[in-house]
Amino acid sequence: MSDPTPDPVPHEPEAAQLGPAFPAASKTGGSRLYSSLALLLALAAFALAAWQWHDSRGQLDTLRQELARKLAVADTQTRDGQLIAKQILDAGDELRVKIGVLENKLADSQNQQIALEALYQELSRNRDEWTFAEIEQSLQLASQQLQLAGNVKAALIAMANAEARLQRMDHPQLAALRKTLSRDIERLKALPHVDAVGISVRIDTLITAVDTLPLAMEARPMPEPAPVAGADIHPNPWVRLWREAWGEIKQMVRIQHMDKPDVPLLAPSQSFFLRENLKLRLVGARLALLTRDQTSYKADLKASSDWLAKYYGTGDKSVDTALATLRTLLDGEITIEVPEISATLEALRSYRAAARERPGR
Repeated sequence: MSDPTPDPVPHEPEAAQLGPAFPAASKTGGSRLYSSLALLLALAAFALAAWQWHDSRGQLDTLRQELARKLAVADTQTRDGQLIAKQILDAGDELRVKIGVLENKLADSQNQQIALEALYQELSRNRDEWTFAEIEQSLQLASQQLQLAGNVKAALIAMANAEARLQRMDHPQLAALRKTLSRDIERLKALPHVDAVGISVRIDTLITAVDTLPLAMEARPMPEPAPVAGADIHPNPWVRLWREAWGEIKQMVRIQHMDKPDVPLLAPSQSFFLRENLKLRLVGARLALLTRDQTSYKADLKASSDWLAKYYGTGDKSVDTALATLRTLLDGEITIEVPEISATLEALRSYRAAARERPGR
């Protein structure tokens, strides 16, 4: 088949065709311009969106990294915080234990303080009573020393102690008692002093010297001076022989003048017992001195002096010195009239009795 040939269109004049085509061409060109502008705007918007998306993605990555870093730091801090919290909890537990111990100790301390306060109050209430009891004990000791041993020095020490305690109490009501005590102290100070220590030392010296004192039977005459060699040499040998023989004979017999014609002869054992008995006599005299027993004291010294004069060589210097010492000791007195301090004791006991009867005691 062949296509039918269209009918030829009559050609219009060129001017007529150009005239009406100008408006159509203008309309097509405007649409294309609008399309291009729209395309450009779309491309620009797409580019802007792409740029914004890329920028947002970069910022998002940066934020993600920053967030990851901060989360890591926060995680580290959280772990550190947990560790610190655990340490704080442990420290809190330990502190609670210590606080419990301290509370127990505080309770014990408070109980002890309460007990001490009660004890202090009790001591405060009984302080004066105890002080008076100590003062009375001191006065009783002074009285015993005076009456039993005659020891004035010990009695003065005890009474001075009692006076010092009364002075520390500083009560006006004690003025009369202190006056009585001071008067007794002055009476004791006015008594003659007996040097018991010095006498005891002298007796000890005699006891030590007993073993060295010579007995009367042991006394020997002074030996004759030896002749000077060559001073009396006789030319006759028979005379010299006679003189030597006579000298030997004179050495065999001694004639001695004795001041004591009845010197007792003692065996060695008797001499030993004589010295020991003499020591015992002197020891007895020293004990009597300490107890102020003047009768026994003088009896022992008198017996010791008699034994020295009878059995020992009185011509010896040491024996004479011992005899002189014994005579001096015999002439001395070891006892004195001591005053009574019962008035002071009675005054103290009366004051204590009156103090107990006062209200509030």
